[in-house]
Amino acid sequence: MKKIILTGGGTAGHVTPNIAMLPELKRMGYDILYVGSKMGIEKELIEKEGIPYKGIESGKLRRYIDIKNLTDPFRIIRGFEEARAICRKYKPDVVFSKGGYVSVPVVLAAAIQRIPVICHESDMTPGLANRITMPSATKICCNFPETLKHLPVGKGVLSGSPIRKEILSGSREEGLKTAGFDGSKPVMLVIGGSLGAVHVNTAVRNVLGKLLEKYDIIHICGRNNIDESLKGINGYKQYGYVSEQLKDLFAAADIFISRAGANAICEILALHKPNLLIPLGAEASRGDQILNAESFEKQGFSMVLTEDKLNDESLLNAVETLWNDREKYIAAMAKSQLNDGVKIITGLIDETVNKKKK
Repeated sequence: MKKIILTGGGTAGHVTPNIAMLPELKRMGYDILYVGSKMGIEKELIEKEGIPYKGIESGKLRRYIDIKNLTDPFRIIRGFEEARAICRKYKPDVVFSKGGYVSVPVVLAAAIQRIPVICHESDMTPGLANRITMPSATKICCNFPETLKHLPVGKGVLSGSPIRKEILSGSREEGLKTAGFDGSKPVMLVIGGSLGAVHVNTAVRNVLGKLLEKYDIIHICGRNNIDESLKGINGYKQYGYVSEQLKDLFAAADIFISRAGANAICEILALHKPNLLIPLGAEASRGDQILNAESFEKQGFSMVLTEDKLNDESLLNAVETLWNDREKYIAAMAKSQLNDGVKIITGLIDETVNKKKK
């Protein structure tokens, strides 16, 4: 049996693409082991999938002053030793890394033992963890054409992101029923990630009355961001977080308003939903969402409204333009070659393993 170690963690975005590949890897006959941090979000998510899990010590790679910078290097060294022992015992044919700081010791341990490593970079420019591990990788998959120039020559593969198949199997009828809508109006879905997006939430609620004249609105606003004063308004349904019903709510939506996290926008692309992206500003991040959004805008997949230009008038104008031009965006997304990241990446994994066995 072929063996693979999957790794990645720190946020759900470093885990869900790995989860998306599980059914296909199983179908291809792989024995799967997940290596992540001992207490990170990845442990809970992977154990729900019934996949064997090994936790290692991990230290965060910070570029700012913090007292933990004094102790975390020792945790990283400890994690490397634990990862090396796991690789030695499990003897994987390949390691696939989705990034995040916990992946660094796993990739380096695999490389020392000459185990092929395939990495995936979600954002336009590689994050710190992937920049450290890139020299050890056999191939590096990415979501954006522009990313290829940031990768070592001969290692880059434009794959897109692995998308969970269930996301694509929703029922519009069930989604409308879940939200309590009758389908007489087009549906706008607003989503800001698992924790929500305060600026996006506020902007939408500021013009809610105007938007509701034309749209029914599903607002996934993040845990603890429900506005009690808006409960019961006809045509407006709030959710703090959605799990099982998400595919149906996605199917019910005619247009999206979203942040520009790489996994989120790749799901929107796969769904072929016209979308307005409001990326997280550079002052609150390393600017990756801005670059992600700019790439999707350039490829004709998305409209973009930057946070510094976000106000009542600009939001209403952007939504109107998006609706009027929706067919143009659907056509562009339908032509994309990045709609099946699972097939491309698992094919690359199998090709790497077969080459090694020969």
